[in-house]
Formats: sequence, structure tokens, C-alpha cells
Amino acid sequence: MTAQLTPRTEIQKHAWTWRGHTIKYAVAGSGDPLVLIHGFGASIGHWRKNIPVLAAAGYQVYALDLLGFGDSDKADAAYSVELWQHMLLDFWHEFISAPAIFVGNSIGGLIALSVLANHPETARGGVLLNCAGGLNHRPEELPPPLRMVMGTFTNLVSSQWLGPLVFNWVRQRSRIRSSLKQVYSDKSAITDELVEMIYQPALDPAAQRVFASILTAPAGPKPEDLLPQIQVPLLVLWGEDDPWTPIKGAAVYQQLAAEADANVTFHGIPKTGHCPHDERPEVVNQHILDWLRSLNHSL
Repeated sequence: MTAQLTPRTEIQKHAWTWRGHTIKYAVAGSGDPLVLIHGFGASIGHWRKNIPVLAAAGYQVYALDLLGFGDSDKADAAYSVELWQHMLLDFWHEFISAPAIFVGNSIGGLIALSVLANHPETARGGVLLNCAGGLNHRPEELPPPLRMVMGTFTNLVSSQWLGPLVFNWVRQRSRIRSSLKQVYSDKSAITDELVEMIYQPALDPAAQRVFASILTAPAGPKPEDLLPQIQVPLLVLWGEDDPWTPIKGAAVYQQLAAEADANVTFHGIPKTGHCPHDERPEVVNQHILDWLRSLNHSL
């Protein structure tokens, strides 16, 4: 039976000071800890269809706005997978201090993998939703024409004079909606609420600087380099119609799932794009809860 949303699930929102910066986070429920990590441009609200269901099923659910996103500070920082990994590690030490399940979408998935690989004491498992291959595309992974286009765009974004103009164009509601239409298979999931969730944080005066810093940041670790270091179970869910992280990029996870001793479970989700937890929450929530039950039974 699919778990249902319940109005009795209270989501508490808090502020945490990390390295002098304000980080917003939410907590709901009680039980074994789950930590939700959003993707690029998103925030805690992107888990609005998941937090109540997971909390009602008997878990303590944490969700954070990563530094630079949502209602967290738009700090003048060198953004990287490693920076956010340190942020999550410090959060875990301060608020959790027990093995948790780290759940991440897109770059949030890559951050989760990094935590699991480098700090195994923090985790008893991980859930990856269309995990990114890097914070940015590596030049060698792009065909020459696209490599030139991306290089030009990156130079424009980081320009002192042209960068704000480019960002003002990118952050328009119409552009946000257009981008979402590229990566959501079910267009009815692109609501005004979702657009506002991405648009409002982009109005912060420092948002352009964060945008430029992230787009010019190093790509970070490759999932295939992190996976051999991970000793805890993984659930990998993949929207099959995602143009940003195509299903062919999930081959490494599918291969591991076919190995009896790899402890990786893989499910493709048809007619779904880059954010399956928001586009098909009923499917994603059920997969996560079924996997968590199997994990608990195996202990």
C-alpha cells in the first residue's frame, strides 16, 4: 500500500550557523535519520511531496538548503562538491551523530556519494535520484561545438559587466519554466509554486555571484571513482526521459545492480525526467520505503 500524506506531520524549520553563514534546514518525524539533498537551483521545498510521507512512515527526515541556494546565505565562497560535503559532515556531527540514509537528486546525489565514500561512519545507505556525473560538464565529455558554446557562456557568466545581464535573463520566470519543460516529462508537474521556488532565491543581490562561482567551479569527483569506496547499500532511481543525465549514464549503476554482492538496487522510472521525486513522488516514495524496509529486515 502506498504511504499517504498526512496533515499531522509537522515540518519544523530552523536556522543553523555554519562557518559564519546561515543555513536553513527542516526536520520532520522521528526515527532513523534520512538526510535529503537537493539539486542545482532547488531547495528544501523541492522535497515537499516526499518529506511528509517519509516522516509519517517512521523516519526523522532532515532537508537542507545548501549554501548558496534556497533561503541559505548566498556566500562569497569557492563552491564545490567538497565544500557542500564538509557542510553536510558538520551538520551530521551537530544534529544527527548516528548512521543516516543520504538521499540526493542531481548534484545532491553526487554530494551524497561523496559523503558515503569519504565518511562511511555517517551512513548506513544512500539513495540516488538521477545522480549528476559532475558539478559541471568536463570539457572532454562534450563534443567540440558544444564545448565552445559552454566555454563562451561560462566566460559571459563570470564577466563583471556582462555576468549580471546574463543572469537577469536566465532567472526570469519564463526562462525557468522553459528550462523545467526540458527536464520534466510530465509538464503538469511544472506548477507556479515550483517556478516561484526557484525564482525567489535568485532575486538575492548575491545570487548572480553564486551562479557564476558554481558554473566555473571544478566538476568534482566522478561517480565511478567514488563507487568502489562505498560499502553501504545504495538505491538508485532514474527518470528515464532525462536529457540532462540520460539513462545511458546510469549504466555503471545498472551493472553493479546485476552483481549479487554489490548491494546496489536500481529502478528506472519510465516517462519521467530529471527530478523523479517531484514529478512522480508516489513512485519514488514507495521505492524508497520498500527499500528501507528491506534494509531494516536484513540487519
